[in-house]
Amino acid sequence: MAGRTAGLMLLAGAAALASGSQGDREPVYRDCVLQCEERNCSGGALKHFRSRQPIYMSLAGWTCRDDCKYECMWVTVGLYLQEGHKVPQFHGKWPFSRFLFFQEPASAVASFLNGLASLVMLCRYRTSVPASSPMYPTCVAFAWKMDYFCASTVILHSIYLCCVRTVGLQHPAVASAFRALLLLMLTAHISYLSLIHFDYGYNLAANVAIGLVNVVWWLAWCLRNQQRLPHVRKCMVVVLLLQGLSLLELLDFPPLFWVLDAHAIWHISTIPVHVLFFSFLEDDSLYLLKESEAKFKLD
Repeated sequence: MAGRTAGLMLLAGAAALASGSQGDREPVYRDCVLQCEERNCSGGALKHFRSRQPIYMSLAGWTCRDDCKYECMWVTVGLYLQEGHKVPQFHGKWPFSRFLFFQEPASAVASFLNGLASLVMLCRYRTSVPASSPMYPTCVAFAWKMDYFCASTVILHSIYLCCVRTVGLQHPAVASAFRALLLLMLTAHISYLSLIHFDYGYNLAANVAIGLVNVVWWLAWCLRNQQRLPHVRKCMVVVLLLQGLSLLELLDFPPLFWVLDAHAIWHISTIPVHVLFFSFLEDDSLYLLKESEAKFKLD
């Protein structure tokens, strides 16, 4: 036991110097995975594993090797806790208690609730705002396309929406050219991360950069128009809340009850922000429609 403790402490000290995560570099973990694969992942044992594996796990692509990694992860976590060491990460992630085929169940549920909130508010927007509103096509059609890919594109869509609101209504050609530029940036960004190298540092820097552009642009417009358009204050609150809540992503701690981590908390906390943002979009679209109708009558 003393030798194992010394090995764990030595590994903890070398964590900053080596690549990978502390948990999956642990010899106990590696040996456990190797033995598990030899015992369960070939020949008749593999057939037995597949016969008793729930169908939802196989449909999700959960393999025998994945199952070995999961079981051995908890063996290693138990040893760390038994020896009084901090919980390690495995393959860049904290250990989570699996539910069905969800490796991070709280984040999955929170993401679903986020999407549900957006869907409900989008349906409300479509029923309360006539399609003749100047902002309607931008808020509905393009949002679906951009939101499909990843979180980064949500920020790009917000920047595009801000461009349309501040410049594009008067100069549609400018908004169209800017949209093409954003789509080109998005394509290059996703292609680099998917086909060349998924660089976490670059991805973080890129998201921070476009996030700052989004915040500064929206806030500048809100501050300029808040006296004339009271509903703009909703947009200000949304922007400030999202920036404040994004600090949760910087927290890094083992999941509470092996389920709830900072990322899941962030997802849950942003649900009401979506509701407030769609409320702003609804108010602003109705204002623009009223303004457009008044201008048409004058003409």
